[in-house]
Amino acid sequence: MTWVLIALLVVPLVGALVVAFLRKDDKKAKLVALAFSLVELVLAALLWFAYDPDGDRIQLASGVDWIPAFGVRLQFGIDGIALVMIAVIALLIPLVIGAGWTEKLPAGRSQGGYLSLILIQEAVTVAVFAATDVFLFYVLFEVMLIPMYFLIGGYGGARRQYAAVKFFLYSFLGGLIMLASAIGAYAMASDELGKGTFDWATLVKVVSDADSTTQTWLFLGFFLAFAIKAPLVPFHTWLPDAAAEAPIGVTVIVVGILDKVGTFGMLRYLLPMFPEASKNLAPYVLVLAVAGVLYGSLLATGQRDMKRFLAYVSIAHFGFIALGIFSFTSQAGVGSVSYMLNHSISTGMLILVVGMVIARGGSSLIADYGGMSKVAPLLAGMLLLSGLTTLSLPGTNSFVSEFLVLIGSFPTQPVFTIIATVGMVLAALYVLWLYQRIMTGPLRGDALVAAAAGPGAVGDPEKKTTIGDLSKREIAVLAPLVVIVLALGFYPQPVLDVITPTVGATLTEVGVTDPVTVQEGK
Repeated sequence: MTWVLIALLVVPLVGALVVAFLRKDDKKAKLVALAFSLVELVLAALLWFAYDPDGDRIQLASGVDWIPAFGVRLQFGIDGIALVMIAVIALLIPLVIGAGWTEKLPAGRSQGGYLSLILIQEAVTVAVFAATDVFLFYVLFEVMLIPMYFLIGGYGGARRQYAAVKFFLYSFLGGLIMLASAIGAYAMASDELGKGTFDWATLVKVVSDADSTTQTWLFLGFFLAFAIKAPLVPFHTWLPDAAAEAPIGVTVIVVGILDKVGTFGMLRYLLPMFPEASKNLAPYVLVLAVAGVLYGSLLATGQRDMKRFLAYVSIAHFGFIALGIFSFTSQAGVGSVSYMLNHSISTGMLILVVGMVIARGGSSLIADYGGMSKVAPLLAGMLLLSGLTTLSLPGTNSFVSEFLVLIGSFPTQPVFTIIATVGMVLAALYVLWLYQRIMTGPLRGDALVAAAAGPGAVGDPEKKTTIGDLSKREIAVLAPLVVIVLALGFYPQPVLDVITPTVGATLTEVGVTDPVTVQEGK
């Protein structure tokens, strides 16, 4: 079944090429892009069933020499963590395309160009998670910035160029520092083995035996790149600007997919390659993680713009993920990986719903809304549900993840865990506050008042109001997410079964004694 993984890498690129030739026909471009994204989803489902949780650490591996003189290979394979992230990418992209079906792009921009960049972004991001050559991972880590730069800078809001450049420079700089550490690891392998290599499995064996000082310096190079990408406080400042200026579909990709490359990198590269440095520097990382939980929660509570609100909510959530990773227990680690998956689903759903609100009201400012449930009760219900799963309400998918992180972190990091729980209280505050301001109370905003009173009641009498409840297309976009949110809330075991062996293998590589074990079937 190796061909399935290769097809996952190739299909979006072929789709992007076909869609790019349809720039003059927006309708065909959207249909073709949606078709290719659905093929990718089917392939991801096949990949899920082909993966054996009890099998080898890296499965469905394949590769060819790329730069033989330096031991660089085009080498791909997946573990349980990569699998769940590839699956969520394949799920979200067709929903993003469907949600933006009627979205108006800036003047002079075509759907063909926009959707081809979306598909390229999908292909490169899947490749990042599947790469098992460290140099290849670095190249893809940098390459995935290019389509996102053009998506934000070409199709975003008024300050899109500023946001795109800031996003690019932050991540590009982090990637260059990571490259320096990767070259250091390559040099160590060359001294140890007589020839250099960037093979991940080989570098894990070589670098993990290095002295503590060497590990620390190499760790810091990788960590900075991943901390920026995640993002952790204080490396987060690019995210609010990118989220605020990007189109809603692109915001879903940035917050729901790209950010996970940072936390994935921590699990795949930092912990196995630099076990001593990971344990020695964990207290400092935990300080950043807990600071992110509190900072993101407080800033989210004070936001006036819905899209910036979403960015700060995600910053808080990534603090929980980092807390679980650097607590070094299986429950916390499994919780972190499932949090990565469930954050993509829950926050992706919330972003899509917020986009539907903005499409109706014409503004992203919270103060421009009020009483919207009177004209769009189904939309109000979806905003409430997506908000509740974001704050990890029991019975929703995110609750399982947050519960595992907290219960798994407490035995080894009780102080940091207790402090982080404050973020749970703040989450209830900022989510319910957002819902109250937008959906309850008296009607606010000309568009909403006009929709309630009828066409021509406010403003230009010739202007027709288009605000209504969820359309069939929007229901079709949100329905799969609702099903997944509830299904994983009540029965997360299929996902946990895939994640747990990989997390256990990672802890073994770090060499920590796990005080808590995730038992099968519990």
